[in-house]
Amino acid sequence: MTHGDVTAPPTGRDPALEVVTFGCRLNAVESQLMRARAAAAGLTDAVLINTCAVTVEAERQARQAVRRLRRAHPDRRIIVTGCAVQIDPAAWAAMPEVDRVLGNSEKLTTEAFGTPDRVQVGDIMAAPAATQPSVDLAGHSRAFLQVQNGCDHRCTFCVIPFGRGPSRSVPVGAVVSQARALVAKGYTEIVLTGVDLTAWGADLPGRPALGDLCRRLLTLVPDLPRLRLSSLDPVEIDDTLLGLLGDAPRLMPHLHLSVQAGDDMILKRMKRRHLRDDVLRLADRARARRPDIVFGADLIAGFPTETDAMFDNTLRLVDEAGLTWLHVFPYSARPGTPASRMPAVPGAVRRARAAALRAAGDRQAQAWRAAQVGRRARIVMERDGTGHSEHFGRVRPGAACTPGTLVEVEITHIEQGMLAGLPVLREAA
Repeated sequence: MTHGDVTAPPTGRDPALEVVTFGCRLNAVESQLMRARAAAAGLTDAVLINTCAVTVEAERQARQAVRRLRRAHPDRRIIVTGCAVQIDPAAWAAMPEVDRVLGNSEKLTTEAFGTPDRVQVGDIMAAPAATQPSVDLAGHSRAFLQVQNGCDHRCTFCVIPFGRGPSRSVPVGAVVSQARALVAKGYTEIVLTGVDLTAWGADLPGRPALGDLCRRLLTLVPDLPRLRLSSLDPVEIDDTLLGLLGDAPRLMPHLHLSVQAGDDMILKRMKRRHLRDDVLRLADRARARRPDIVFGADLIAGFPTETDAMFDNTLRLVDEAGLTWLHVFPYSARPGTPASRMPAVPGAVRRARAAALRAAGDRQAQAWRAAQVGRRARIVMERDGTGHSEHFGRVRPGAACTPGTLVEVEITHIEQGMLAGLPVLREAA
């Protein structure tokens, strides 16, 4: 799963029901549903804070936000939920600024917001099976469709399984139904997302794979212009999905991989399920089917015991596998995880290695952008006047275009780190 930067609390507005989201795209998806459930329960004059547990820093910022919001709104109810709360509800309930504490399952139910119980946190390992996808409309341009939740793996650096519970998949029929509804509303791109997206289907009858879901979506929702996937485990990408890269132009030529490291010993100590060569083989197989495919990757810098030589293996993987869009994280110890008990790499070294990885990613991205000049890109327009191409490159079309529409752009130059050009064809959403 991809974890982005935490989202800062909004300022300058005072709505009756405010939601503050920290962490990953999945939290953003669930925050939309959470707001609807709270409103349906009649909750008003409250702030809902959806926390993240992926790093200690994410938790610190969430606690800081709780205190700041209490000072700004002394009379409003503050309700906290999310992964950090699920993992340690007592610590959050002990904060004097907090009025109510909800677990990750409870936050998605109307009933939890309508009862007076101060602490409602159930056993996430007994979470019910998923039946319906959650949706984040992402600023009304692209729709993020959550089709999977939870994780059955135990990477040594990660606490997310204890905040999300076991892997649960949304059945195909429910996903197709929701996708049809989104297309009927005019959405031109749907992004499938989950905690461990490539685990989708393992708990369903017949154990279908993610590729099967994508094939069904593309077949049964023929009016969907674009289907994109969020973060994928490299070793779990199935043959059907790889085949679709070559056979289905509506599946975007952009795969974001949960790589984490490029050294076999570090990968073993992380308890990942792939090795360095698995990433290289996957890149070769995908390019054989879709030569223009672009890869993103999550990478951790300075994992415990990582030597200079081990780090160099990760650094070289960026060029060898052609990893273009990087999410780089200096290792952050999570108390209670096996990795937190391993010999640590000094903080300054972690930061320097992260900077080196980001520089390598920037070089890859710059080379890719340079190769696009003179070509055309089809983008989904967003409200800020830019859009994402098929390969997830940011593009500024140089003319006002309606958000949510597909616009074909002739790329003429690079401007402020993004592609720029002129629209040559517009299509109604």
